[in-house]
This record gives sequence, structure tokens and C-alpha cells, in this order.
Amino acid sequence: MKRLAEICYDRRWLVLAGWIVLIVGLFAVSAALAGEYKTEFKLPGSESQAAVDLLKESGVSERTGFAGQVVFKADQGIKDSTVRSTMESFFREIESSLEDVSVNSPYAAENSYQVASDGKIAYAELNFSDRDNEQYIEDADEVKALHQDLQLPSGLKVELGGDLFASQPEFSSEIIGILAAVVILLIAFGSLLAMGLPIITALFGIGCGTALIGLTTRLLNVPDFTTQVAAMIGIGVGIDYSLLVVTRYRQGLHDGLAPRDAVVLAVDTSGRAVVFAGLTVVISLLGMFFLNLDFMRSMATGAVLAVLMTMLSAITLLPAMLGFVGRNIDRFGLPHRAGAAEADISRSFWYRWSRVIQNHPWPALVLSASLLIVLAIPVFSLRLGFSDAGNRKTTDTTRRAYDLLSEGFGVGFNSPIVVIVETPNSADLATATKLKSQLQATDGVASASDPIPIANGKLQLINVFPDSAPQDEETTALVHRIREDTLAPVISASAIPALTTGGPAFVVDFADYMGNKLPIFFGAVLVFSFILLLIVFHSVVVPMKAVIMNMLSIGASFGAIVAVFQWGIGASIIGIGKEGPIEAWAPMMLFAIVFGLSMDYEVFLLTRVREEFDRSGDNRRAVADGLAATGRVISAAAAIMICVFGSFTLVDDRSVKLLGFGLAFAVLIDATIVRLVLVPSTMELLGNRNWWAPQWLAKRLPTIRVEPNQPIGEPGAGGN
Repeated sequence: MKRLAEICYDRRWLVLAGWIVLIVGLFAVSAALAGEYKTEFKLPGSESQAAVDLLKESGVSERTGFAGQVVFKADQGIKDSTVRSTMESFFREIESSLEDVSVNSPYAAENSYQVASDGKIAYAELNFSDRDNEQYIEDADEVKALHQDLQLPSGLKVELGGDLFASQPEFSSEIIGILAAVVILLIAFGSLLAMGLPIITALFGIGCGTALIGLTTRLLNVPDFTTQVAAMIGIGVGIDYSLLVVTRYRQGLHDGLAPRDAVVLAVDTSGRAVVFAGLTVVISLLGMFFLNLDFMRSMATGAVLAVLMTMLSAITLLPAMLGFVGRNIDRFGLPHRAGAAEADISRSFWYRWSRVIQNHPWPALVLSASLLIVLAIPVFSLRLGFSDAGNRKTTDTTRRAYDLLSEGFGVGFNSPIVVIVETPNSADLATATKLKSQLQATDGVASASDPIPIANGKLQLINVFPDSAPQDEETTALVHRIREDTLAPVISASAIPALTTGGPAFVVDFADYMGNKLPIFFGAVLVFSFILLLIVFHSVVVPMKAVIMNMLSIGASFGAIVAVFQWGIGASIIGIGKEGPIEAWAPMMLFAIVFGLSMDYEVFLLTRVREEFDRSGDNRRAVADGLAATGRVISAAAAIMICVFGSFTLVDDRSVKLLGFGLAFAVLIDATIVRLVLVPSTMELLGNRNWWAPQWLAKRLPTIRVEPNQPIGEPGAGGN
């Protein structure tokens, strides 16, 4: 790291030119060679996916993809000639404008169940064939355009039902994050130059990472939202890493080092922390590979590329930029000139606070740990699933369609359970009809349609409508009840295969799959992170403590999410329509991001504490000095992340709100209760035992130190 810093400083023009060529070249190559983004949600081995595969094999392509509705209400009745003419014309337009889309009209005799008993509300089924997510979006936009152009007679209301037709949030969190970073860095550093360098460095890294993600589309099916996820994580780690290096550089200048020596010191200390912090984030993200889902692997790959590029820019481009700035790092400062504490860390708030905690370690430990445990208690009530359109605003056409279906048929009609029965012989039709009656009699079923022949009669399709909403726990229970109590005996007795699919079945399968995989994912990330920290610090206690504290922090965040989004406590404050299950993908995504960022802060703090401990041999002083030296930079980075993630709660989409709230709350807890109270109190109580490891283990561990092996430069020493 020392040699790298010297090369980047001495050849700063070459390094800067290299980065400019790299980012321009990557974007040029990506524009020329990148493939298309493809979002494919498939769940191999699940019953719902098996049903879709069966439909594909049978040639029923229009039933293998997205299903939506055209819901309409006519005060004069849906059989009014003007109403019927308008709606049938609309259905024909949809079928003629889109490929592989079928419309099941409520005016067809076999679809009479799609008309409400009062004759004023009805719906048409839109059945799409399986296709890329991007094609779904284009087709949905076409349907929405046709919907906008409808000339409706008086008394007729038409809405579009289904997730694909939901209003998309127009919101750029990246811009909000950068603006928040500018303000917070100005307050923290009091200098325009000190503020600008982390922003510029992070943008270079994120830009290169984004271009590389584009190139991976040639090799992988990369979801279209991968760049947004990568940018969100890249902003976080990129600014964090650059903040740490710039802060250490300024401290070196204030201690009397020449600029060159200060750069070398910063990279050989904070730069090492950046590398190992980045590796912990990479490990956390690569844990998604254990989920064995293609779209998760592609997304993890994209995020890893963004992290690696921001990490590389922090240890190469930033030292070169510091070479250009030199002693002018504090020029263009604001009146408060936030550099005084860097010259004497014993004057800082963080140093004084560490002494307060160290003088009362037991109360600090008990109170902070108790608070985290209490916040984590709701996790035991966690229910995975997906929210439904009833959570959206009434300005959204899908919410209005949801309300119309609930009014005319009951909430279960918003997402029916689809049962596919194989009937290769005519004698099997009687079994399918009998099965319909048994489904109708199943507890929790509002109604079931007559068997609908498809695939030239080789398959029968039965729509089962729950008497509960799609996101309700009763609907989840109904899916299991149909599979285990209703279908299983029929399959066993008649040897006729029957499979369940449709929205509720996919939700149940995905939630069950994620619930089973999450312990493996969590365990793998924790084990590999423990091993990495063990190698870095040559201590068993430090990595064990880091893992436990980060789990407490994440547990508290998950608990808060359950309390707000599942129980509805304070839901109105952030604009949630109603309580519901936690999105099945959220725990995995939150854990990967939050654990990575938490370990960043842990590595930043502990490497500085270890450096001070090696210098003085006094654990008490090392904790105070380490916290004083890193407290402000960690708090500034956390404040930026809280603003970035918190801005997601302003979006109308519930799942986006959930992600933003969870991330912001986790960072808030980690940067306050954990780093300011729990860490210093436990390190005070453990004393020199913080750095203990069995001799037999310590001798066998490779020596990879984050701290420099020798002092770098003397005050006033050479360099420019």
C-alpha cells in the first residue's frame, strides 16, 4: 500500500489520465457491445413454476406469463349496448396491438363468473405469454396508452388491474444522495475541496462500475434494476472510503507531515482499512449466490463490480487527486472551519464521549444491548410475502381496479389461485368437475370456476377465488390447504396430476423458498466475514464481537420494519396504505447491504484502535483515540447514508419505502447505539482480551495487517 501511494502521488497526471481513459473507454465499449437487460423471475423446483412449465410444454403460451384485468363498472349495467360496444372494441384493440396476449371477455358465456351479481361490475382477464420483463413493460405501456385514449360513455368507469399497470415512481435517489453528501461533507469538513474529492472519486468508481455492469449483460441475464442497486451501494461505500482517506490525510498535514508523506500515511493506514472493508461488502453481496436464483446472482455480480471499482478509485485516483491539492485541502473553507478537532483529537466530542462511556461501561453495555434486543423482538413475528394493490394510492389505476373488484366480487378476485389439472382421457373430465366442487367446499374459498379446457382438452384450468385479500395470511394458509388437503387426496386416488399456480401460489413458493434459504445465506456471510476479520486482526474476540454487534444492529432494523410495515405502528407517518407482509426479497437485500456497511464502519474503527493499541499498548487509550479519530468521519458517512436511504420513503411504492426505511434505520442504529455506546463499552470491559487468540491459531494465521508496520514520514519531512 505504501508503494502504491507513492506511485499514485508521484505520477498523479498519469493516474488521472488513466482513470479518464478507463471510464470513457468502458462507456464506449459498453455502448457498443452491451446486450439487453433481462429480468427473469423463475423459481426452479417450485410447484407454481412446474405448472407454468407444463403450460409451456402443452403449447398454452398465453397462460405462462403475467395476468392482469380490465375492470369496469357501468351504472346502467354492463349489458348496455353502448357499454358493451365500447368494451368489446377495447378488448379487440388490445389483442390486435400486442402479440401473444389473450383477452377473456366477461361477455363470453363460459366467463359469466367474471360478471358481478348486480350486473354493474365486470372484468376481463388479460393473459400474457412469458417474456422478458422489459417486453412486459413495453406491452403494459401500450395497454395504458389504449386505456388513456378510450372514449367512455356517461356512467362507465374503466381501470387496469395488476402490478404491471401500476404507476411507476419518478424519483432519482442518486441525485438526492449526492446533494445530501455535499451538504453533510461541507458541515463535517468545512472546506469545498475536502468535500469535493470524495464526491469526484465516488462518481468515477460508480461510473466505471455501471459501464462494467452493461458489459455483463452479454454474459448474464441482468435485471434492469441492477444499475440502481449498484449505484445506491456505490454511493454509500464510495463516499465512505474516500472520506476515511481524506480525513487521515488532513490529520497527517495537521500533525506536520509534508503532503507526500501524508498521502502515503493515509493510504498505508486508511487505504488498508478501505481494502478490507470493501472485501467484507463483497463477501456479503456474494452471499446472494447461495440463494441459487439467477437474477439474484446477476444483481450481486453488478453490485460487486461497483464496490470493487469505488474501492480501487479510493486507493489510486484519490491519492493522485490529493497530490494536486497538496496543502490547499482546507482552502475555500467555511466559517466554522471544521479542522480544529483533527489537529488535537483530545479536544473532540468523540474523545470526551469515549471517556464518559469508559467510566460507566456496565450501564452503557446493558442499556444499549437491551434497547437493541427490544427493537429486535418483532422479528419473531416476521411474515414473508408480497403486498397487494390495496396498499397503493387511490390515484393509481391498479388501486381503483382493486377496489372495484373487491366491491363487486370480494377481495379474493384480485388474485385467484389457478389449478391446472391434466385430463388426457375424456374419463378424467368427471374427476376435474368433482375437483371443482371440492375446491368450492374448501374452507377459505369464496368460489371456484368451472373447469376451462385448454391445450385441446388435455388440461383443465380452474380459477379459485379466496375470500381474503392476496396479501392476507389467510390466503397463504389457503394455498397450503388446497395443496395438502384438497388436491393431494384426489391426486393419490385418481392418479391425475394437479398443480397450483397463479399470484398467491407464486408468493407462497417464493416466500417459503427465501425463508428456507435465508439461514444458509446469513450463516455463509457471517462465517466468511469472521474468517476475514480473524486473519486481519489475529484475534478471536474482535471478529466475534463484530459479528454479534452487527447482528444486533440488523435485528433491530428488521424488528422496526415488522413493527411499521407488518403491524402498522406509525405507518401513516411514512405514507403506507395499510399493514401487510414483509416483501419476501427484502430481508436478503437488507442483510447484504446493511451487513456490508456495518462491517465497513467496524473495520474503520477497529483498525484505528488496533493501530493506537500497537503504538501504546494501552487498550483504554487506544479505544478513546481510535473513536476520536474516526467518530466524525463515520458519523458523516452515516448521515449521508441516512439521507440517501431515507429519501426512498418519499416514493409511493411500498416496497421501495420498506427498503429505504430499513436501510436508514439500520445505519442510524449502527452509527449511534452500536458505534458510540456498545463498541466502546465492550472494548473497555474486555481490555487487552480484545486482542486475544490461541497461540496455536495465531501462529498458523497468515500475516495480513491493516495497520502500517512502521511510521511513515516525520513532521516536516520531504515531499511536496
